[in-house]
Order: sequence, then structure tokens, then C-alpha cells
Amino acid sequence: MANKAAFFDRDGTLNVDKAYLYRIEEFEWTPDAVEAIRACNDKGFLVIVVTNQSGVARGYFTEEDVKKLHRWMNEELAKQGAHIDAFYYCPHHPEAAVEAYRQDCSCRKPKAGMVEQACRDFSVERGSSFLVGDADRDIECASRAGIRGVKYEGGSLLACVRPCLG
Repeated sequence: MANKAAFFDRDGTLNVDKAYLYRIEEFEWTPDAVEAIRACNDKGFLVIVVTNQSGVARGYFTEEDVKKLHRWMNEELAKQGAHIDAFYYCPHHPEAAVEAYRQDCSCRKPKAGMVEQACRDFSVERGSSFLVGDADRDIECASRAGIRGVKYEGGSLLACVRPCLG
């Protein structure tokens, strides 16, 4: 059975973009982000985060730091009746300082590897799904994956997402 999914970029879309964010104490939701996630949950959409995290490749923080922040995000969402079903992140960068992460991978947006993997993992129906992001690379990623791309340009994330929910 196919599922519909709401894919979200993280930095600049779900949270205020702060350079190489990984510290919980620096995290700040964008306006109505929690409400947007909850609305997607309520309408039966899987909520899946797809985020480039080149700070790992640059040696600024670790993959465990990324996972810790993502766990915290879901803990905070649970307190408000919402949840994210899955997090996919790309720790790579072609010019990485950390050699283990220096690669031109298929998961780094604008490539569609993270979305493609999520679609396989969750049997996602692409025609009913969408990706919301604040950067052109997010919209290009959506296009490459064969799903609708929605540009978030600030303000209420719920207002941006609501037209996609049918």
C-alpha cells in the first residue's frame, strides 16, 4: 500500500537557519513549524526530513550530534501532539575536511538520493507527496525525485504547507 509523504528540509524550513546548527540550545522552530508538522500528521501524511549536514564532513560536529538533535526534535514535537516519521541526512561533501566524508554522493541535495531512499523505505506514492524547502536545491531535488516542490520563503510554515494537504 502506497503512502503519501510530506518531505521537509530542516535548516531554514523547520528551524531558523543558524550556520551548522547541531546544539539543542541554539535550535529555534520557524513560525508555525510544529503546527505544519501536526497538520501533515493529522491528514495522514508521513513526515520525513531530508537535510544536508555538511558540518559533519567539515569536522564541526559528528553524526551522533545530528542524531541527538533529531531525537530531541521529535521529543519536543511529541509534547505538542506531532511527530516526524523519519530523518534522512547527508553528511558528505566533495571538499570535506574529514576524508571519510569526502565524496560526491547521490544523497546530497539537489540530488534526490535521500528522497529516493525514503520512497523505497516507506512505499511513498510520489504523485500525492511534496517536498518543502527554502533553497533552490530543495526544489530541484523534488523535481529529480518526481514529487512536487514547494518553496518556503519565510512566515508561517503552516500557511505554506496547508494548500498541499488537500
